[in-house]
Amino acid sequence: MKKRILFAATLLPCLFALSAWLLPENEDWRNKVDAELLETVAAGQTVEFLVVLQAQADVSAAKNLRGKAQKGAFVFQQLRTTAAETQAPLLRILQTNAAPHRSFYVVNAILAKGDLSLLRLLAEHPATARIEGNPWVRMSGPVEEIIEQEGLNWRNALEWGIQKIRADEVWNLGYTGQGVVVGGQDTGYKWDHAAIRDQYRGWNGATADHNYNWHDAISEISPLHNDSIISPTNNPCGLNAAVPCDDNNHGTHTMGTMVGDDGEGNQIGVAPGARWIACRNMERGYGTPATYIECFEWFLAPTDLDGQNPQPASAPHVINNSWGCPELEGCNASNWATMEAVVNNLKAAGVVVVVSAGNSGSSCHTVRDPASIFEHSFSIGATRSNDTIANFSSRGSVTVDGSGRLKPDVAAPGVGVRSAIRNGGYASFSGTSMAGPHVAGLVALLISANPDLAGEVEVIETIIEQTAMPMLSAQDCGGFSGMEVPNAVYGHGRVDAFAAVERALEFVSSTTPTLPESAVQVFPNPFRNELQIHIGALDGPVRLELYDSSGKPVLQRRWDGNGAPLTETLYLEKLPTGVYWYKVVAAAGSSSGKLVKR
Repeated sequence: MKKRILFAATLLPCLFALSAWLLPENEDWRNKVDAELLETVAAGQTVEFLVVLQAQADVSAAKNLRGKAQKGAFVFQQLRTTAAETQAPLLRILQTNAAPHRSFYVVNAILAKGDLSLLRLLAEHPATARIEGNPWVRMSGPVEEIIEQEGLNWRNALEWGIQKIRADEVWNLGYTGQGVVVGGQDTGYKWDHAAIRDQYRGWNGATADHNYNWHDAISEISPLHNDSIISPTNNPCGLNAAVPCDDNNHGTHTMGTMVGDDGEGNQIGVAPGARWIACRNMERGYGTPATYIECFEWFLAPTDLDGQNPQPASAPHVINNSWGCPELEGCNASNWATMEAVVNNLKAAGVVVVVSAGNSGSSCHTVRDPASIFEHSFSIGATRSNDTIANFSSRGSVTVDGSGRLKPDVAAPGVGVRSAIRNGGYASFSGTSMAGPHVAGLVALLISANPDLAGEVEVIETIIEQTAMPMLSAQDCGGFSGMEVPNAVYGHGRVDAFAAVERALEFVSSTTPTLPESAVQVFPNPFRNELQIHIGALDGPVRLELYDSSGKPVLQRRWDGNGAPLTETLYLEKLPTGVYWYKVVAAAGSSSGKLVKR
């Protein structure tokens, strides 16, 4: 009997090994990997990829905080803690395999480089949610460029876009953006250009300090350039530049529209009293999801030039993003969620994220590239000097993600916009890239007029929408009539800085507690004729108020909370299509948000 037991004990491991060899290999790990990335590494290539972790920080409580400082510090701490507590096992795999890598916390993810075997090790780990590619993508540049030629004097007392949105009338009130910091992530910036040098936060009038004011996310030449294998010196700025530099013109031009004024007649910026900081996220117009994420992370908590000692208190109030990540060039449904989480976290931290809508018009549903498609991006279309939409300006609604979301949010001047370029001169460019900076500058004007608005992103965006000049179009898109406001061509209309500042001066910061997100759920959004509201267990009476885009009340409901949750369907077929605002008020606090009826 003893011999039989010994024989069985000897045979069992062999049987298990044989069965493992005969049974199909567990391929579940492949479901976590982007199909295109998997195909590339299966062919034997070593590539960069993003490992996105299952654990993502919950920053929803930031909604209960008041002011940019509190929001920024809270979100930074939550994100950093989550990353530190969950990335360790994946970092050990990377270190053991001597794989190049970089950790992110603005979204809990790790950028790594490796082959199929490394990718499989990471995908098999339970901490991994998904693995995405990190392709180089090309910026959608200006659709038209007119470079000022030497010897010509194109100086104007005031650039046309400034007058069109009435920013100069705001200056006459004494508000020029003072006390506000704008951020730009783009192709870089010619920091010492006469139109933007004095507004740079790293310049005190005598010396420059680029710590906490500049970051370069470009550490390699894009392989999409024909010169990528020759030498880093082919980029005029080099790599990991310690001094702000522009390798393309695009970034300098956008910053000029935000803050530019050389004191000698070139009044090209909406908020010349604001200060600016910046991050280079593209190498001569080519970026990757990782370079975009790196810049967003730096804006959340700027660091010194060594990338150390992050300070959320140094974050800008608004970031201009005149770039897109097209689906045809690598940004697709597999990695949109990662970029969207980044944008959401910046907004939670009290930073307005302004994004150009894109230059893919004039058809409907052409707002289709991150980050313009996201709910919490403030997306901007482009208008001409006669207040008509530019042919190239992308239209909504957003169908590429199935949301039907209304975009753009507003429109601004974007055709023949004259601003600074890197040779010290000026040029006229056209594109939604030129429209976005007008709105980023407008945000600075609002906060300078009423500092209580700092960090109150939803309030700022609502003010800009509600005070925009309504614009109509014969073009209907995705259930949104062009003859109603908002529409999928102009959004809420062309921005009006003077009207927005007048409204901003009326804002008084509220100390009323905000209800947690789980306490109030309103869905679907967008809705058609029926809207459901779910209210959690709240004591005492609960009141729902619904307002149209002009602030006029259109509905009110009251319930007795009694500590029991309730769900009710509202039948709103008589309401016209458009944007509405809801507010739920209870003894424990209030909650509000935006709704769109299609």
